[in-house]
Parts: sequence; C-alpha cells; structure tokens
Amino acid sequence: MTFGAARRARRPSLTPMIDVVFLLLVFFMLAARFGLDQTLPIALAATGTGGTWEGAPRLVEITPDGPRLNGVPVELSDLGTRLAPLLPAPDAPVLVRAGEGAGMQALVDVLGVLQDTGTGTPVLVGE
Repeated sequence: MTFGAARRARRPSLTPMIDVVFLLLVFFMLAARFGLDQTLPIALAATGTGGTWEGAPRLVEITPDGPRLNGVPVELSDLGTRLAPLLPAPDAPVLVRAGEGAGMQALVDVLGVLQDTGTGTPVLVGE
C-alpha cells in the first residue's frame, strides 16, 4: 500500500513568536516604574486673604546668579542656616520667588534644601 510521495517537513515560522516577544516587551516597558518620583510640598500664595505676617521678612528669590535671601546673595548650602533665625516657628511660611531667567532646576534645588533642613514651609509667589 502506498500513500504517495512523502511531504517535506515544513520548518515553523518564527515571525509570530517574534511578534509576541515584541508585544510583551512593549507592554512591560510601558507598565514598569523605573524610579520613584520625588515630591516637594509647596503651597501657592493666596491673594487677598488678609492674613497677618509674623516675624522677620523671609523672601528667597531665585536668580540666574543664585539664590538671594531678602535681597542678599547666599550660597545654596548656607540657605537653611541663614533662614532659621528669621523663623518664629519651624513651620512658618517662607516666600519663594523665581526671578526672570531662573531655571527650574534652581527652584527645585532651593525647595529641596528647605525640605532637607526642615526650614519653614515654602510658599511660591509670582512677580
């Protein structure tokens, strides 16, 4: 009994497997968290609230040349120690204003120093 000529064995195609691997790769790349985001607690200054200010002035202005505390240039590393004597309480508001030409990283650096030293509660104000 003969069944005819024997068929040649077909090799399986790798294309569907490669498609599935790329789909899984894209899925896990989009679903993964590569790092934890850091947050800096800040508040925006409310206008017209009529609140009272206690203690000495505390304005940190960020300029392209570096931070200024009440108009006096100060090193970023010294900001917390220079600001501490001006605070009536550890959580007292500190006004932070980014001047013209100041970069976002400089603002984040100043807010990070205030958070790391536990010096005041930063409040962002506009021009």
